[in-house]
Amino acid sequence: MKTRVLFYANVVAALLFAAAASAQTASGTIRSFEEHCATCHRNAGVARAAGAEQAPDIDALRKLSPDTVFAAIAMSPTPAHAQAVADASDVVKRGYAEFLGGRKIGSIPAGDPKAMPNQCPASAKLTDPSTGPSWNGWSADATNARFQSAKAAGITAAQVPGLKLKWAFGLPNAASMYSQPTVAGGRVFFGADTGYVYALDAKTGCVAWGFQAAAGVRNAPSVGPVKGRAGSSYAAYFGDLRGNVYALDAATGKALWIVSADPHPLAAVTGSPILHKGRLYVPLASREEAAGGGPDYPCCTFRGSVVALDADTGKQIWKTHIISEEPKPTKKNSRGVQLYAPSGGGIWDTPTIDDARGALYIGTGDAYSRPVSATTTDAVMALDLATGKPRWTVQHTPDDAWLVGCETNNPSENCPANIGPDWDFGDSPIMRTLNDGRAIVISGQKSGEVYAQDVRDGKVIWKATLVEKLARGEITFGGAADDQRVYFGTRSGAVWALDLKTGQKKWTTPVAPIPQRQAGQTAALTVIPGVVFSGGQDGVLRAFAAADGKQVWEFDTVRDFTTTNGVAARGGAMGAPGPTVAGGMLFLGSGYTGLGNGRGGNVLLAFEADESRSTR
Repeated sequence: MKTRVLFYANVVAALLFAAAASAQTASGTIRSFEEHCATCHRNAGVARAAGAEQAPDIDALRKLSPDTVFAAIAMSPTPAHAQAVADASDVVKRGYAEFLGGRKIGSIPAGDPKAMPNQCPASAKLTDPSTGPSWNGWSADATNARFQSAKAAGITAAQVPGLKLKWAFGLPNAASMYSQPTVAGGRVFFGADTGYVYALDAKTGCVAWGFQAAAGVRNAPSVGPVKGRAGSSYAAYFGDLRGNVYALDAATGKALWIVSADPHPLAAVTGSPILHKGRLYVPLASREEAAGGGPDYPCCTFRGSVVALDADTGKQIWKTHIISEEPKPTKKNSRGVQLYAPSGGGIWDTPTIDDARGALYIGTGDAYSRPVSATTTDAVMALDLATGKPRWTVQHTPDDAWLVGCETNNPSENCPANIGPDWDFGDSPIMRTLNDGRAIVISGQKSGEVYAQDVRDGKVIWKATLVEKLARGEITFGGAADDQRVYFGTRSGAVWALDLKTGQKKWTTPVAPIPQRQAGQTAALTVIPGVVFSGGQDGVLRAFAAADGKQVWEFDTVRDFTTTNGVAARGGAMGAPGPTVAGGMLFLGSGYTGLGNGRGGNVLLAFEADESRSTR
């Protein structure tokens, strides 16, 4: 018993202290957990470290709340933990508890909408989501062009310089604002890293309901009709960071169905599911890309996929893995841990729907392990809407195997040899029709390159390179397009406009960040007639004239806000979702930390147009 106690104490000590610097980021937390902790808390059926046979496995720990895990580590430590816990950083302890628990500590009591003072009156009911202005899901429509028409936007280019803050809502206990707000039925739907999903009245910011999911929710909900559910006419659909998919009554927040879209323990829904004609198309990514480099992790077994679910029941209709071949054992590392390949190909983006051709378009991620046998990683693909069968695939970067934390002078044996550039497609393909009738999909790669491809066969129509030196993360969450140009932001700090037909660069606007803040325009862009909106890593939302790129308005979100629900709130970096525009209002979440480089925040902001500026 004494040996086991000392063994546990040494493991926990290494975990808590060696990981202190990296545990502040999600990827660092996962990687360090695998390196220092998973030897004891390994999944069932996998060899354990000597003396740790009775330690609860990861699946058992994941069923506990983060509060329970934190209490076990820090509040009421066992004798095995006591030696290390006394001097451990709270940041480290909280990071592991929140990784295992899937959401922030204290989320349930802090985020309960019933305790908020801004309850909506009974008269503030959900209206028909199919009527009236809306921004329903990741884009205003299924083409993922992130373009809102003048009528639906209710905001003209002339009014943009006069946009003013109408209300702000604070997310209780949240550290990072990474869910894009959906506008439908007179309400705003969005999630939080606490696992809560909220529905607010769009005009006033009063809270209609809140729902606690099993893990953080970082995608944009989709709202639409649901059948066969007594008393429920419309549902709000979304996924969480554990691969679960939910359908809630859009009027009340009541759970209608909850399903697991993938059994892999590190599966996650990060891209927004898209609802179309009674089916919900769900993209699956994974946090194994962060865990895989740990020398005690059996890297790697996840394969990205798209799942089609019946929107009424949650029943799976089809599932297509991006890598068709199942992972097989390759070799064991010096610690005796079995390694696997092929793996990877996560889908981080929202699928694009082409109803006329019965197709679905996606961008895919890199591989996690070698050999990289599939030609479907770092690719743009077309799948059949009815069956999920691939129609065409164009791989833009072959042999790209990459894991978090492997670009060091002393990488672990799990790290892929000849580490790849990590040139995923993290943004949704944008579908547009040219004036000659050809339909194309436009995709931005993390390298900083943009491709336009024919929807019929994937043939490249044009290619544009936006940066002098290709680099990881230049284009991350995507661009937007109107009927003339497509627009992208880059991590190096600029907004670009390209001719839709040729890819020719029409204008480039460098964006200098506010001093002492991070640079970069990696958040998804949004377009209304005449204006492009871009949220910056420096926390500033900017508007540019679509014709020439001249900046016409900005709003610095890095400040404290008085909120409708009385929660202390502050804005931060914007590096993922973009603003949504509908019904004369603009909605924006502020405070995306990314990989730990951005300022966190916990606020949803609502701006309204100045009607006196409706004409120039």
